[in-house]
Order: sequence, then structure tokens, then C-alpha cells
Amino acid sequence: MKLAYHSLTILTAASLFLSGSALAAHHNLKENVQAALASDIRGPSDTARDANRMPLETLTFFGLQPNMHIAELMPGGGWYTKILAPVVAEEGQYYAAIGTSNIASKLLKEPGFEKAKVLAEDARMWREEGDRLYSMDVSSLGVTNLDMVLTFRNYHNFNEQGRRKMNEVAFAALKPGGIYAVVDHTARHNEPETSANRRRVDPVLAIQEIQQAGFELVDYSDLHYREGDELKYEVGEKSVTGKTDRWTFKFKKPD
Repeated sequence: MKLAYHSLTILTAASLFLSGSALAAHHNLKENVQAALASDIRGPSDTARDANRMPLETLTFFGLQPNMHIAELMPGGGWYTKILAPVVAEEGQYYAAIGTSNIASKLLKEPGFEKAKVLAEDARMWREEGDRLYSMDVSSLGVTNLDMVLTFRNYHNFNEQGRRKMNEVAFAALKPGGIYAVVDHTARHNEPETSANRRRVDPVLAIQEIQQAGFELVDYSDLHYREGDELKYEVGEKSVTGKTDRWTFKFKKPD
């Protein structure tokens, strides 16, 4: 009985230690994200989107930690780059890959972003004649040990070839157990593409394609569910801009 009690005590202490470690990790992430959100590098157009995009909650859901090595695909104007790069700057590493010209020429030259690096500079994106979506040519990201690859509202920009290539290079860049974090605007399942509903992606199609690349679907979040979005209009339409329903999926490269 004493041995059983002693074992239980050890297990309880270990559980408390692990719980404390998890809480500490979350606390560090929260502090780092809040510091990044308060940075002078972010202007009014950035902060105006905070309430809708919910970066702390989103990155917490994906399991980001400050000591991770991460890559952001298609960073665009750098809205998330201004958060991600500072969060991992001290203990981890931030990489940007594919469609990086905007941040490489501007943001990454700013103080505090010296450690951030650009990958896959030879990546090409183009549209075939008559195709409104992009194709992609990229052999790899050039790394194989990443903890996480993230991409926000980019999946919808590519045709099937481009989407599959993006998933392929993300899979190759991640270490076993690494996370692929993907967010995009929701399209109604199996609805044909039209000019009215463009820049949206069927979430079922996205899951199928990403699983076919070798990933496991770990979890999804309704953080960006928006009941008022009827899924009828292009995301730039005045009635839905900033209020679109978005799916938020967390995938894992198998261990």
C-alpha cells in the first residue's frame, strides 16, 4: 500500500510539473504576442484587424511556442510576419518562403528582424492564360527540421497544382510531429467556382488535399466562424470584408 501511495505521489507531482510547464509555455507565448502586437512597427491598418483575426487565440490553438523554428508561406504584406518573427526571435527562428518580395525589401530590413531569413527564393508563381488561380514551381523550402509551417488566407490563390505543391514542400520541411497550420476563407462545399464566390476554398477539399500530401488532421477551430457570412460573395465585397467565415485547420506530419 505504501509503495502504491508513493507511486501515486510521484505521478501526481510529475503531472503538476507538466501542467506548470504547459502554463509557463502559454504564458511566454502570450507575453511575446502581446509585445509584438504593441510594437511600433505595426500601423493603424494592422491593429484594426486584431479583433477579427485574433492572433493570440489562433497561435495558441496551433500550439506555437517561442522556441520553435517556423516558416510562414506567402507572407504578403507581413501582417502575421510582424507577430511571428518577434515571437520566436529570441529562442527560435522565423523563415519566410514563397511570395516574400514585399517583406524582404521592407519589413525584414527593420530593426528587430535581422534574424529572420527568406527561404526558397527561386520559387515561382504564375497564372496560365485564362486561369484566375496561380500555379507554383518550387523544389523545396531548403530546410527539413521545422516545428511549424503556417499560411494564412493563401490556399485560395492557387489552382490544384499550386495547392499540392505548397502542401508537398510544407510536408518535406517539417520534422516528424511538426504542425501545418492553415487558415482560409470558407466556400460552400461542392459549390462551383464563380466570379461571385472567388477567393474562397471548400474546407472539405482542403482537408482531402492536405491529407493526400501525407498530413494527419489533428484539430480544427471555430475561432473564425462567422455565422453572418452567407458564403455567397467574394471576400472583397463590402458586405463581407473583414467579416468572412474562415476555416482554421491544424495538421501534423506523422511521427
